[in-house]
Amino acid sequence: MSRLVETAVPDDVLNAARQGDQRAQALLYEAVAPGVFALIRRLTGGRAQAEDLFQDTMMTVYQRLADFRGEAPVGAWVRQIAVTKCLMYLRSPWHRARMSLDLTGPDEPVSDRLMPSIQGPVAETLDVERAMATLAPTARAIVWLFEVEGYSHEEIAKAFGRSVSFSKSQLARAHARLREWFEPNVDRQTCTLI
Repeated sequence: MSRLVETAVPDDVLNAARQGDQRAQALLYEAVAPGVFALIRRLTGGRAQAEDLFQDTMMTVYQRLADFRGEAPVGAWVRQIAVTKCLMYLRSPWHRARMSLDLTGPDEPVSDRLMPSIQGPVAETLDVERAMATLAPTARAIVWLFEVEGYSHEEIAKAFGRSVSFSKSQLARAHARLREWFEPNVDRQTCTLI
């Protein structure tokens, strides 16, 4: 699967989609939908939220299609819309209130109860999914944006409306938590010996 940012759609299809051609809009949807949903799912962590944000993102794409200038691949433009929608969701007071009412604690993610233990390559994929599910939503989004989407700390800080050190510290804490998840029984020696 190619990265969303590299997704390109022929100019004739984009022009027809801008003019309301439903077949062209369907072709645009087929080109970007899998990458958009995967990105949103990774940033939000929950399928229900991802489905809502995906629908909202695609509606915005079609509404703003006339604003697309073609300076970058359409996938990069759509990715920016999706990331913006996800960050708005993660920063919303409604989301924060829902998270404070969530009955599952950080040590008992829902994904551990829903995903059985599996061996082989699929198991490694599920391990990454489970590990990412243990992170707070903001930390999960920062890890994904930095490590997978290639955002810089400056871009992440700007997107969150925070400082560069916020992005760096969140990423460092998330990496530490992920290391603990993947290597729970490894004895680490501290820098200072007693």
